[in-house]
Amino acid sequence: MVRLSGDYLTKVFEGPYRKASEWQKERATLVDSQGRKPNRTYFFYTTCPKCAKSCGKNYVVAVAELG
Repeated sequence: MVRLSGDYLTKVFEGPYRKASEWQKERATLVDSQGRKPNRTYFFYTTCPKCAKSCGKNYVVAVAELG
């Protein structure tokens, strides 16, 4: 388990990981609209590939560290 400290912004996306560059741009726009600067962004899946296939959805969470 990891503990994060500081200010973070999260957003959930749906689709294959190859769309990560599109998600990164959307995340950057969202952070900029709040007048903040992003430091790092982490992406992670909410389910394993087998579960995503059975559920029919493939959710990815973006966690942006704000500067």
